[in-house]
Amino acid sequence: MDPFDAGAGGILRQPKAVWATAGASVVAFMGIGLVDPILPSIAKGLDATASQVSLLFTSYFLITAFAMLVTGFVSSRIGGRRTLLLGLALVVVFAGLAGTSGTVGQLVGFRAGWGLGNALFVSTALAVIVGAAAGGSAAAILLYESALGLGMACGPLVGALLGDASWRYPFFGTAFLMAVGFLCITAFLREQPKPARKTALLDPVRALGHGGLASAAVSAFFYNYTFFTVLAFTPFVLDMTPYKSGAVFFAWGLLLAVFSVIVAPRMQERFGSLKVLGGSLVLLAADVVVLGYGDHPTAIVCTILSGAFIGVNNTVYTELALGVSDAPRPVASAGYNFVRWFAAAAAPYLAPKIEEWSDLHMPFVVAGVTAVVGALVVFVRRGALVHEAREPQPRHAAEDRVGVFVN
Repeated sequence: MDPFDAGAGGILRQPKAVWATAGASVVAFMGIGLVDPILPSIAKGLDATASQVSLLFTSYFLITAFAMLVTGFVSSRIGGRRTLLLGLALVVVFAGLAGTSGTVGQLVGFRAGWGLGNALFVSTALAVIVGAAAGGSAAAILLYESALGLGMACGPLVGALLGDASWRYPFFGTAFLMAVGFLCITAFLREQPKPARKTALLDPVRALGHGGLASAAVSAFFYNYTFFTVLAFTPFVLDMTPYKSGAVFFAWGLLLAVFSVIVAPRMQERFGSLKVLGGSLVLLAADVVVLGYGDHPTAIVCTILSGAFIGVNNTVYTELALGVSDAPRPVASAGYNFVRWFAAAAAPYLAPKIEEWSDLHMPFVVAGVTAVVGALVVFVRRGALVHEAREPQPRHAAEDRVGVFVN
């Protein structure tokens, strides 16, 4: 069946519960890049340094990392619907409070609470959409992938449009949209059956005892440092108005979505997962070094181009992590992401500090080195990773790919 078919079970003929959850998912993924174009405005408005403002990402992803140990534990006990509503409620509260912040410390703290809510929501949304969808999982997964890509692309653009008037408005806007999502899910989504087996808090950590999964997680840790150097530090380097910065990261997000969902699977099919990942990591390393040393137009082009490499890497890493061990997919994904999100927390803080200690170029040199280290881990540990690369892709490989920003 064609998932785009408007007939029964097609992507356009889904229950209201599916549309409500997908719509809230768009807003949830928007929250990741929402602050990108307004980071300089926040720094100016709160009289803060770049390293202080970058803690907005650090607190968000540090909490997200630890939340990986909690989301499965919670959802397997209270059910998917209640977990979604809990996550949405936390985002509404903390995003709204973020807009009222009087100091950068308050904003960083509220952003941490936002990260917990977002982790609870997005880690559960895919399972809920698949469970509530009509006509099988194919159309539901495609709808969720579309929500992911749309959210990642539109987050910086929405942040720019609202942030041009005041840096506070994007936070209030997110709180409002998530409140609408909360009401829609309350009205349209019925509770779904709980998993037969409850997830223990330490199950994701135990899963990392598998050499292949641990290798994928360590390599992704170094790659994520590069990824979030681009996402969190580049806006200060570009030094553009919120509108222009939002346009740059909108183009970046579009490339990320297209290469993640469409291009990467075809490249894997032709060249194999490990070759694609290693090559993409090396190209990303070269791209960020040129970004750091190039003139302003070159930096813009390299920022946008990095979205293509990041999209490819996200897809391949997720499929490697979920296919290389015998652990249940939610558990393997949680363990893998528990490791890699620590780099997402570290990079936004360290990149401005490295600039303070050296010069503007050095944060990108470090980011280039970490991407190469990620590629070296893949090469050295290819024996542990090659099992997944030789196996046929899962029947619903798209379900794995959406784990990029999820579990």
